[in-house]
This record gives sequence, C-alpha cells and structure tokens, in this order.
Amino acid sequence: MKKKSPLIRIAILIVIGVLVYFLGKHLGVIDAVPRLQWNGQRIIYGLITLLMLLILDGIISFVLGSINPKSNRGRTLKALTKNLIRYAVILLSICVVLTIFGVDIVTILSGLGIIALIIGFGAESLIADVVTGMFILMDNQYNIGDIIEVNGFRGTVTDISVRTTMLTDVGGNVKIINNSDMKNILNRSDNTSRSVADFPIPYETDLEALEKEIPAMLQRIYEAHRDVMKDAPVYVGVDSLGDSAVVLKFVVEVAESDIYAGARVLNRELFVQMRKLGIEVPFPQIDVHQK
Repeated sequence: MKKKSPLIRIAILIVIGVLVYFLGKHLGVIDAVPRLQWNGQRIIYGLITLLMLLILDGIISFVLGSINPKSNRGRTLKALTKNLIRYAVILLSICVVLTIFGVDIVTILSGLGIIALIIGFGAESLIADVVTGMFILMDNQYNIGDIIEVNGFRGTVTDISVRTTMLTDVGGNVKIINNSDMKNILNRSDNTSRSVADFPIPYETDLEALEKEIPAMLQRIYEAHRDVMKDAPVYVGVDSLGDSAVVLKFVVEVAESDIYAGARVLNRELFVQMRKLGIEVPFPQIDVHQK
C-alpha cells in the first residue's frame, strides 16, 4: 500500500487550513483579518520554509530509522513518536506558511473555538479514534509485533498510529482498523499456545500396545523439532469414536506465532511415525447388512 509523501500531506493540510481561515472570516468568528499578501518574495519564502521543514522531517525519520528497539513496546513507542513528529511538522508548516502570507495566527487561534466545535460534530469518529488510540498506548494493551485477535481477524500488529492500527495475517492480508473499533481484543502474544492434532487409527489397532509406544514416539518428534515445539507433544487420549476410526488427540506447546506451523509439523510426524509402527490411516468404511 503506497503512502502519501510528506509534501502532498502538507499541501493538503495547507489547503484545509486556508479553507478554515476563510470559513472563520465568513462566519465572523475571526474579525479584522488582513488579506493574504501574495507576491513572489513571500511565495519563495514559503517554499523555502516547506523545504526546510521537509528536510527536518527527513532527518528525524532517518534518526528514528537507525534505532532498532528489541522489545515490542520499544517499536511501538518509536512508531508513535515518528507519527506525532510528522503531525507536528505538518501543523508547524501550516502556521509558518500562513504567517509568511500575512495571516495573524494568534487571531485565528483565538477564534478557533467555535470553528473547532463546528468541525468536531462532523469529525466525531476522528476524535474518538485519536482518544482511543492514546488510551490503548497508555494502557499498553498491545504493541507492534504482538499477535492479536479482534472482530474475528487474527494477525500481527505491524503499525500503530494515533488514529489506526494495522494488522497482517499469516496470508499477508493487511487490515487497517480505526482505533475506536478496537474492542474485545484478545492478545495472544503473552501466553503460550497449543497446537492440536487429531489422528485416526483403525478399530483393529491394539490401542493398549500402541499407547506404550506413544511416549517414545512423541519424544523423537520433539527432539527433531525443538525449533517449533517448546516441549514434547502430549497424548491426551481417545477424542472420539468415529464411523471408520478411533480418533486420538495430541497437543504440543508452541509460541503463538508458530501455532499453525506446530500443527502441520505434528500432523506430518504422527503420520510418518505411525506408519513406521505399522499403523495406516483408515479409509471411510461402510458395512452393509442384508437379510
């Protein structure tokens, strides 16, 4: 997803600022406002100012980019700081440029109360996003790098701003959620997760003999996959008696980021190890009885 360049953002907000300025003048909120003073010299000053502010933004972004926090909290604070500095640079650009063109910023700010109230009714969701985002960050509900589940979507937090949160799932799908919609959050990063595998065996299998072989088999699986599994898989027992098979359940502790990989590895290894023990996965079978 492409992002707008800082220059485009500044230009858009300058236009918005000018519109707000004339709105205040039209409503009579801002009295005795001087007319904008357009001339070549002021335009050059304005462009130089924008260039300097963009260079400042670039330097700050470069410095922050060279910092690589190891913790998720550190990465979150880094992203938030970069976001807030960018907003500050944009707002400063608006004020400085309007001042260069002869606008009395102090007079505008003193009369912005009514305008802010008017805009506030139309930007209620925006204000809610910003306020909720600040509470999320202060309460440390989640950070960049955490795996969370919200509204049925499970993904890794890849970016947090004062307005939105970006999640990326295992398939690379990106979902951007407004902070005010971040409700009933389940943070899975703080807890060890379990991968589950259900393995069917034929009814003809000697279950008691197989259960004696299972501990050594699970230990072999763990030794071969310590990079995914935190401990040896556990045989839970007979999960169900199906139409064509007895279903055994196995679980293994893994990191939340490996919950799907752990299940795939466990399923594969159970299939391979069971075959070595002479146990095949049964095919669906139907018994037909005729009188």
